[in-house]
Amino acid sequence: MIKSKVCLALGVSVLGLSQAAHAFDINAGDVTANVYGYAQLNAVYDVNEDIGSTTQAGQFSGLTDANNVAEGHFDADAQQSRIGISAQHKDGAKVVVEGDFRGGTFRLRHAYGSYEKWTVGKTWSNYNSWTGWTPTLDFDSTAGSPGVQDRVEQVRYTDGGMSFSLEKDYYPNLGNGATTKSSMPTFTARYEGSASDNVNFVVAGLGRMLASDDGTTDESAVGVGAFTGVNVNMGTVTLHAAINYSDGANAYLYRSGGNFGGTDAYLHNGDLETVSAYGGTIGLSTKVGDGDLNIVYGKVKMDLDDMNNDLGNVGGNNESNSNAFVNYMWYPVDNVMMGVEVGYFKSDYYNGGDADATRVMYSAQYSF
Repeated sequence: MIKSKVCLALGVSVLGLSQAAHAFDINAGDVTANVYGYAQLNAVYDVNEDIGSTTQAGQFSGLTDANNVAEGHFDADAQQSRIGISAQHKDGAKVVVEGDFRGGTFRLRHAYGSYEKWTVGKTWSNYNSWTGWTPTLDFDSTAGSPGVQDRVEQVRYTDGGMSFSLEKDYYPNLGNGATTKSSMPTFTARYEGSASDNVNFVVAGLGRMLASDDGTTDESAVGVGAFTGVNVNMGTVTLHAAINYSDGANAYLYRSGGNFGGTDAYLHNGDLETVSAYGGTIGLSTKVGDGDLNIVYGKVKMDLDDMNNDLGNVGGNNESNSNAFVNYMWYPVDNVMMGVEVGYFKSDYYNGGDADATRVMYSAQYSF
């Protein structure tokens, strides 16, 4: 039930939404196509400094460790609005193309084809799961969520709950001026299963090759990552939790570093040294009246001691990011969801400083 709400858990518009809408179905011989999407408004009041970005999602990079900052900021946009088309041949081959308007122009989110056990193209990374994820209105959601929480070009094979993929390496981030080279695809493996009717779980891992090559220095290192997540239906309340670990794969540790993806490795004495990190989330969801109440906390932490000892210049780097959300989402009529959310963001810096901010969001979504 929670997973089905994820598709609706990101907002809604109240203007002219008193009747249900339906996706557009097109039948053309052996192919059935479906046009779907939603229109969405996100409005935010930043109590402290302005940390909103496109879709009004909160950004750790917007936090500043300063005594005097302007407070009280309102903003709104409809850039999360989305449209997509899926088409399926009678023999089972399927294609999906979907995009939204984040950033102010049309942005490609999904473009893939699937047939039987194979998926090829751009879609959610195999190193990702909605098991262990707690619904939020904030589009960029919670630090330490299970996996990378993004879409990437890939070739994936799925058999039951087990899936493997070769994926485009996801934003390798090398420090100390190292020149990044993507030399191999990332390998991922994931298993989704259930321990009982009330417990769903996921475990996943990845391996990647980090490389730095400026034409003179050519070094490489292996990065690894792993996460596990669980949803536990306890009757009136559902528990969501996830734990992540990475070493040289911090781009895959959600919302580490300055905002997304901490430093994976750095050059020192001619060698590429990896950086490790960890994180996790814990949340609860329950039905209240005609809607759902969600509360979640997440945190990621980078291990920067070795990097600081070797380079001596990481004092201003984000050592940890954490955020928490409390939201209520309700469904006044078919195809409509509205929600309110309080969010809190905090970054701790390696030099001992920190910064935090509180914000309030209203979202409204009409889907078709």
